[in-house]
Formats: sequence, structure tokens, C-alpha cells
Amino acid sequence: MVGKWHLGFYKKECLPTRRGFDTFLGSLTGNVDYYTYDNCDGPGVCGFDLHEGEDVAWDKAGKYSTILYSQRVHQILASHSPQQPIFIYVAFQAVHTPLQSPREYIYPYRNMGNVARRKYAAMVTCMDAAVKNITRALKKYGYYDNSIIIFSSDNGGQTFSGGSNWPLRGRKGTYWEGGIRGLGFVHSPLIKKKRRTSRALMHITDWYPTLVKLAGGNISDTEGLDGYDVWGAISEGMESPRTEILHNIDPLYNFARSGSLEEGQGVWNTAVQASIRVKDFKLLTGDPGYSDWIPPQTLTNFPGSWWNLERHTDGARKSLWLFNITADPYERHDLSAVKPDIVKELMIRLSYYNHTAIPVRYPAEDPRGNPDLNGGAWGPWASEEDEEEEENWITMGGHQKNANRKKKCKICKLRSFFKKLNTRLMSNRI
Repeated sequence: MVGKWHLGFYKKECLPTRRGFDTFLGSLTGNVDYYTYDNCDGPGVCGFDLHEGEDVAWDKAGKYSTILYSQRVHQILASHSPQQPIFIYVAFQAVHTPLQSPREYIYPYRNMGNVARRKYAAMVTCMDAAVKNITRALKKYGYYDNSIIIFSSDNGGQTFSGGSNWPLRGRKGTYWEGGIRGLGFVHSPLIKKKRRTSRALMHITDWYPTLVKLAGGNISDTEGLDGYDVWGAISEGMESPRTEILHNIDPLYNFARSGSLEEGQGVWNTAVQASIRVKDFKLLTGDPGYSDWIPPQTLTNFPGSWWNLERHTDGARKSLWLFNITADPYERHDLSAVKPDIVKELMIRLSYYNHTAIPVRYPAEDPRGNPDLNGGAWGPWASEEDEEEEENWITMGGHQKNANRKKKCKICKLRSFFKKLNTRLMSNRI
């Protein structure tokens, strides 16, 4: 693996090299500096975050991450035999904040009025060049003819940091289409029907069974998979086996003031933040997040009236929406009042998924994770005692027994300080 991990690292068992990858070069947190690889999680809580394997890669700082990562992929391909299978996961940091780019990529956009958009465009162009260089390496070393290149963003754009989802509704971090739809493509000599746009329904969990089968693996003995093999839909334009996607259920998010179990027809509490799509229809409940349609910010001197062009003000009074997302991808026509049967059908599916969920565990910030206590770098800090505590928590079905629990942390006096920081290192920076 090469690039941004951002899937947890409080203990070594969470690191990429303990989760299936043979090698790793990248960052563990969410938004490091592109050159120095420093990352701060609040005032005074800063550390270095570039790792090779399970070691801190101090010596590799200074090179722009997009270029560093593409060069590492080139090295991997050069040293591997094209006769042997290989899977490379490249998680570019681009185009996440902080907005940084080599000067030569900014120059072509020097006349773009909006500064954030200018930097964003430069970062995308640099990433495009990295993808081009990786593709050239696949051809140079004899992999290309039997390769599959998958490119995908992981969420919608952050509209106040150079991104744009127009004409979709919402932004990154919301359940509107502007937040959950991503750009992507699949490129391969193995695709039978090329140069086309696929409208097939697909979810990220579908990649695992799809790629395992393509590589000659067998998933028939793997129970409980959420994904489907969708290669037929990708390569030949066949109908996708997937008919629904659970976007999310968040029982910890602030409940919507206007939602209730009564509004949910006794099936689902519409105050809970959740969203699901079944075939053509998408249901949202609770507070889906920032709900405006945001026109592209191409200039820095927009008139004050610009902000109100697509201002949507009735969202605070609602907690239930239904859209025919195929016919109305911009989510402008709420059908919840005229199609109550479909609303109930989708709420039943939400209730079903919710009953299969494991208990939520969201522990408080742990001051032992402070890089100052770990040699100045972000990295694992948990002890064997923590692992035993976690196993006990799982065994008890997610219910902590606090009566006999002893505080073993010698620096727990710092905990109140960390709570005041209100840090969110692993939450909304994805």
C-alpha cells in the first residue's frame, strides 16, 4: 500500500502491514502537510506522520506527497515480476486540505480568480500526472495488458476548500448526493465494452468479491459478504446484481428536532440521521447535513446576493425526504408526502440494517496518543492491557463494567486538557 491510511492506528494490529499489505509507505492520519508531513490535532498537539512499514520515515520528508507516492509505485513495479499477481492500493492524499501544490502546477491556473479553486486545480493536475506516470510504468514493465486500473474519489468535494459538486446538492460530510457521489473510472484492456458510461448501481464493498474473482480466487466459502461481483456490469454492460445501498445510520449524531417514531409510521425514528437507496429511490432521515446547492465559486468578488442563489432554508423544519434519485439526481423534488408506501418500505430496510449493527464504541480522546509522548510522531500507543480491555468489551456485547475497572493510565490527569481541545482527528477529516 502507498498513501493515506486513515483507518486507525492506536495499536500495531491496526496498521496496514497487519491488515493484509506486504509493504506500506504513507501517512496514518488524515491531513498532513504535503511536504513536511506534520499534522496537528489542536493547539500544541502536533507530530510527524510519514511511515515506511511500521517505522517512522523521517528521511523522506521534503518531497511533495503526490510525487513521492507515484515514485514509490514505480519502484514497486520495477522490482516485481509481471508474471506474478500484484495488488497495489494507492491512496493519494490529493486533493485534501491543506491546499498545497508545486509552483509549476499552479502557473497554468494563475488567471483563475478564486485562490482556493486555483490551488485545487493545480493539485488535481499534479495527481493526473501521477496517474499517467503509474500507467506508463505498468506498460514499461509488462503489466499493462493484464491489468485493471480503478480510480475513485472517496466522497464529494469540500465546497469551501476549492471543491465543487454543482449541480448536485450538499457537500462532503453530508448524505446528499454532493456528499456521497464520487468520480471514478475503470480502465483495462480486459474490458469488453469500452468507452462508455455505466449507470449500474455499485458500492465500495463490491470491489472485494469483484477483484478476488478476477484474480482467480474463490469467495463461495466466505460468509456474510456485503458485496457483489459486478465485473459483468463493468465489462459487458450487464445489469448490476446490487439493488440497494445503505449509505449510513449514525445513532450518535444530533437527533433532528422535528423527527419522531410517529412520523416514521412506527417503523423508524426519523430523528436519527440515516440514508438508504433501494433501486431508484433514496430516503433520508434526521439531519442529512448542509443542504444547499452551491454554484461554482470561480471568482473571489461575487456579489453578496450570490450566496442566496440556491439558499435552502426549510431544511431545519424537516426530518424526512424521499427522492427518485435516477430521475432527480439533484434532489430538488421531495416525494415523501406523495409516496408514503415507498417511504415505509425503505424505513423497514433501515430498521433491518440497524438491528444487524454492532454496539457503537466511541471512546474519549486518549492523551497517550500525543506525539510528544511518542518520539514526536503519530503512531500506535496502546498497551497489552488496553487490548485485554477491548476483548472484554467485545465479550460483554459492548457494555463496559466500570465498577471493577481501574485506571492504569499514568497520565490521566491530561485527559481533561484533551477534552477541551475538542479534537476530531479520526472523524470529519476524511
